[in-house]
Amino acid sequence: MKSIIYIGMDVHKESYSLCALDDASGEILGRTRCAADVTLVEKFVTNVKKKSGGERAIQAGYEAGCLGYALRAQLVEKGIACDILAPTTMYSSAKNKRVKNDKMDAKMIALNLANGTYKSVYIPKKEDVEIKEYVRMLADFRAALTTVKQQIKALILRHGYRYEGKSSWTMAYMKWLRSLDLGDLLTETLEEYLLQYETLVDKIERFQARLETFSHQETYEQPVSQLKCFKGINTISAMTLQVEISDFTRFPNAKAFTSYLGLTPSEYSSGEKVNRNSITKQGNSTVRSTLVECAQALVKGKIGQKSKRVKQRQKGQASQVIAYADKAVERLQRKYHQMMYRGKPRNVVITAVARELACFIWGMETGNLE
Repeated sequence: MKSIIYIGMDVHKESYSLCALDDASGEILGRTRCAADVTLVEKFVTNVKKKSGGERAIQAGYEAGCLGYALRAQLVEKGIACDILAPTTMYSSAKNKRVKNDKMDAKMIALNLANGTYKSVYIPKKEDVEIKEYVRMLADFRAALTTVKQQIKALILRHGYRYEGKSSWTMAYMKWLRSLDLGDLLTETLEEYLLQYETLVDKIERFQARLETFSHQETYEQPVSQLKCFKGINTISAMTLQVEISDFTRFPNAKAFTSYLGLTPSEYSSGEKVNRNSITKQGNSTVRSTLVECAQALVKGKIGQKSKRVKQRQKGQASQVIAYADKAVERLQRKYHQMMYRGKPRNVVITAVARELACFIWGMETGNLE
């Protein structure tokens, strides 16, 4: 069996810090800092192999971050095995917390590789990565739209105007906004905001239509349509969950899935004292926030009551899938009302509902419909 040289890489946009570690002796075989160029990494690996003598296997690794999967793909193309390390799973010494720099970070990554004290980031298919970026772009535009709405409301409120109707952002509300007598400059200001609002609305509608088309591709058709059987999960939410996770079977059980999402309570215990605090918020924040949004929509309305929209989404699905989704929604709605009745803060309740919804989603995706 070949001995291995572990290459810890602390990577940034403009530079890489590299540390080569011998698996047998623990000796540091080389260190360098270079420009962010994969050919320089290849050159470092070649020099380290020559220095160590003989043919050695190479295992490189870097923390998940701004470079995504691109650097790993480039290294693999050059025949260098590479893992992307999940930061929250890595061991870090107390010394590294007191004195932190790129040189020490590279060494710590190499030690984690050598000792196996980490978990690799799942590498999704290229198609999933591309659609994931599209979904995240849509989320950015939706956030921008929310900001513009807040800016418009703040503007008219500062000048003493309040809408007396039931709902904002309806045709009636937009007509009311344009009827306000604000004076020339303020009217121009409001019109600029409204122009930005309408531009964003048009773009978001176009993006959502495109995403709907993606959802009917063979890869996503079945899992997305099944997820949409749950109240509160629409096409955008279902596609977000699907492309962010890709393969739900990599989680052995629902508890492992919720732990990955950071929806499990943190713990600070010692001796006989057991203290459980807020959720860990580790793992995939995009999926976690999506599930919280879905939970907020799910708990609305009467317990067990299905809207026409949900019934339409469930049309054509297997009776077992529909029954599973309906059972899950009813259980979660009852859980919400029971916890609220006991006086729990609403954000705590919604998080608890989101955590259990994640368990039901794992069951749906893995075929555990019991």
